[in-house]
Amino acid sequence: MRVVICGAGQVGYGIAERLASERNDVSVIDTSRSLVQAIRDNLDARGFVGHGAHPDVLAEAGAEQADMIIAVTLHDEVNMVACQVAHSLFNVPTKIARIRSQSYLRSHWQDLFSTDNMPIDVIISPEVEVGEMVLRRIALPGAMDAVRFADDTIAMVAIECRDDCPVVDTPLDQLTELFPDLKATVVGIWRGERLFIPTSSDQMVAGDVAYVVAERSHVRRTLGLFGHEEPEAGRIVIVGGGNIGLYVAQQMERRNLGAKVRVIEADHERAMTIADTLKRTIVLHGSGLDQAILNEADIRQSDLLVALTNDDKVNILASVMAKRLGCSGNLTLLNNPDYQSFTRTLGIDAFINPRSVTISRVLQHVRRGRIRAVHSIQNGVAEVIEAEALETSPLVGKPLRELDLPENLRIGAIYRNGEFVRPSGQTKIKAKDRVVIFATASAVRHVEQLFRVSLEFF
Repeated sequence: MRVVICGAGQVGYGIAERLASERNDVSVIDTSRSLVQAIRDNLDARGFVGHGAHPDVLAEAGAEQADMIIAVTLHDEVNMVACQVAHSLFNVPTKIARIRSQSYLRSHWQDLFSTDNMPIDVIISPEVEVGEMVLRRIALPGAMDAVRFADDTIAMVAIECRDDCPVVDTPLDQLTELFPDLKATVVGIWRGERLFIPTSSDQMVAGDVAYVVAERSHVRRTLGLFGHEEPEAGRIVIVGGGNIGLYVAQQMERRNLGAKVRVIEADHERAMTIADTLKRTIVLHGSGLDQAILNEADIRQSDLLVALTNDDKVNILASVMAKRLGCSGNLTLLNNPDYQSFTRTLGIDAFINPRSVTISRVLQHVRRGRIRAVHSIQNGVAEVIEAEALETSPLVGKPLRELDLPENLRIGAIYRNGEFVRPSGQTKIKAKDRVVIFATASAVRHVEQLFRVSLEFF
């Protein structure tokens, strides 16, 4: 696949890194010479210095032969114009744009991004994507990661196995025998610095992170079996009233989630604006690193601090301070992947990487075959993929035990006619089933082939 990426920032670089590692033909455009040089030095991709919306720059980057353009610069208008130029002058088939301003995304302007107006096939709103991830994590205390598939009926959760975890040192097949009615499957284990797909004889040990695919209604029970019975947060402090922080607070009000929420915002004008916007949320003007402000937010009696500023260092320190002052838990936004390896030693319970969230959304549309959703794991070490089985798929019609599937992928669940199906050796996948698969990076191509449209389909 030939892909042109406009924007070499964290998201653009991450997408280019992933696609280049999979041997796609990748070109990256950015106005920053240093960012473009980093692309040239570190990735198997071409870098071009220039404006991503200018026709001559797009032409030099190979837009005439491109299968896709992904516009993820910091400026919505540049992204939109880049897609328009790619469509009008170069007839690029698939156009993806990152749009941050919610003004463009309001429902009564929904015709703006259409073939007759501004032909953008996929809109990615990082603030909404990350905000929804934050809300899911708040709703599932004890989960280190959580994402939903198949019309919200299936969830994948990452669960830390602590020293007191009841299911450690027990082979997975024994767990199946002990809990035969539990609609959940352990599909991956992160141990130390390595991720692997477990077999039925493998067992989890303290310190592991288990990736579990489960029916949504069985997620809380699954967390309980792992020793995570933390109650939902009743008092929440949000540090950072930017686009993500405001979105989370607004949605908590709109969905009547019941938690008492306080927002701390450092910018006075912004604090006044969000205070006028929110109806039932207390907004405090000050720094999340100011102990007096944290005490004013009643941090000692709070269940959760959610740090959502655009500064990783502020998010980390605010989370650590909140814990020291008596807050029960924290959830931290971290853009820099270098910080993620030592979060546990600092006392950070869970973090969200916005770059990973955005890249996952892009990969959903990059992947070949009937791919409905993608979620990236551990900075691209693995992916959870939801795909639709076709009549010509080699998966269809045979018991799973008879399929010659590689060891580095595992089927976690099947969604059939609105129902969850837990896979076993005798399960047969049918056409139109939606299959949730956990696959390491090396197995992603194989998953694409399993769900790719064959000529026989026609």
